[in-house]
Amino acid sequence: MNSFDHKVVEDFVRNMETAEVGVATQSNAFDKLASILLNAHHLGIFDDNPLRGVKPPQYTPNRSIIPTPGQLAAIRSGGDDTFKLLVALMSGCGMRNGEAAAVNIRNIVANDVYRVTEQVNQTTKTYGPLKHRKPGEYRDVPLPPRIKDVIEWYAGAHGTTDGYLLRHPQDSRQPFQPYLLQNQWQRLKKEQKIDIPEGVVIYSLRHFFASNCLSHGIPITDVAEWMGHNNIDITFKIYRHLMPGTLGQAAKALDLGLAA
Repeated sequence: MNSFDHKVVEDFVRNMETAEVGVATQSNAFDKLASILLNAHHLGIFDDNPLRGVKPPQYTPNRSIIPTPGQLAAIRSGGDDTFKLLVALMSGCGMRNGEAAAVNIRNIVANDVYRVTEQVNQTTKTYGPLKHRKPGEYRDVPLPPRIKDVIEWYAGAHGTTDGYLLRHPQDSRQPFQPYLLQNQWQRLKKEQKIDIPEGVVIYSLRHFFASNCLSHGIPITDVAEWMGHNNIDITFKIYRHLMPGTLGQAAKALDLGLAA
């Protein structure tokens, strides 16, 4: 730890840039390193803050393309039953595709709460812990009645295996793989069986969830937690433009306080 100073941190950032590491990955790596070093500084291991004067990588996500409710309905109705279920879970509960692939009816812990406990890991092809989480950690997300109905409809129509709704179509002993959703998405788009607007991708279903939350006044802190973001800055950077009235509303509220 004694070898760290601002020059070492600057070299770390510069080396990532030289290696053409993605800006989002640079930002995440820097955040983790900064957290460790600031902790050490607060504990007295460093007399001086090793981050002083260091310019962190700037990650500015592209503006997300969000389908309208009508477009979402068209997308949802274009595929098979599995496709409908996955689209519902991602757009209605904000799940990642790997999390939706691991949907389990036992995780309905209340009429309006689904507990996201695991995901299908795209590398190992097996069930594993959530992104940014340790084994056994989970997050509770809102379960709209419409999405609960879809889960129960699918379970009634297709059955479950140890509570899991989805299994690999060629081998029921294996988890459903997220790439199968991508394959069907691309096939439906190519065959023009569903009208997918330009710029809309599978991840846009998660964007729809965030947009739906924020447009109904749900705090962005809650949205970040439900989406599983480990850093609210990421949520804010992606979805800040969905809250265009925030500053204006604040100005009016502050003005009322100044009237006295």
